[in-house]
Amino acid sequence: MQLGIRLHDTENVSLEKRLEIAREQGFVCGHLALSKVISEHPVDVSALTPGLAAHIRRLFEKNEIDIAVLGCYLNLATPNVCDLRKNQQKYMAHIRFASLLGAGVVGTETGAVNETYSYDVRNHTQEALDIFLKNVKPIISYAEKMGVIFAIEPVFKHIVNTPARAREVLDAMKSPNLQIIFDPVNLLDITNHQNQKEIIREAIDLLGDDIAVVHIKDYIVKDNELISVEAGSGEMDYTDLIRFIKEKKPYVHATLENTVPENAVKARMYIQGLWDTCNI
Repeated sequence: MQLGIRLHDTENVSLEKRLEIAREQGFVCGHLALSKVISEHPVDVSALTPGLAAHIRRLFEKNEIDIAVLGCYLNLATPNVCDLRKNQQKYMAHIRFASLLGAGVVGTETGAVNETYSYDVRNHTQEALDIFLKNVKPIISYAEKMGVIFAIEPVFKHIVNTPARAREVLDAMKSPNLQIIFDPVNLLDITNHQNQKEIIREAIDLLGDDIAVVHIKDYIVKDNELISVEAGSGEMDYTDLIRFIKEKKPYVHATLENTVPENAVKARMYIQGLWDTCNI
């Protein structure tokens, strides 16, 4: 397992400095969300040139950090047709950029059937899934042409909200360039977190072969709501996840989420400790 961090969770400094800090804290890969870590110059579609890619790639190589995920978390089910077209173009630009960066995957979640990208009971309908499948198809086709892995992240409140639903997307697309970012906490909600072990095992059974990246965080329950927190500070049972990685996913990129600069090392050491003591 190669442990990493979302670079926008590091200290608010330049990308170059963020990478230096991440390496000093013991991380070997990173989740890169361009607009969240670069403010000194534009990172819109027209700025994603081969020259910028070469510059960013050198920064990562200098610090011996892999780009595990190039994040592009935009709504592919928005009813606003103009916004949808813009989002699709941004996805394609990120896929093209990823091919130059050498990024592991272009990562995304799966949207909502409203313009606010928020929870809506309609997200879990067949109609919503059909909308997502239709709108993601050209993105996956472009990923195939560019030789890039496009990875979707199932989230309880979004359209692809269960392991079974994610399996349905994989089977419908039938693309070797479509894979999964597995974040166990994102599959949980106040209504189902008591069954976390069963949900995680189902995800591993249905999606295991197609998991390309793992996200690691924890959760607590407060005021009848599930709140994401850093690894080791909540109610998450990592036993099956760690065992799965040890058995099936050698050297997989696993990035921590919901850390802050003050607790990132502690969270990394907690997960590393579980890894070191896990017997398979």
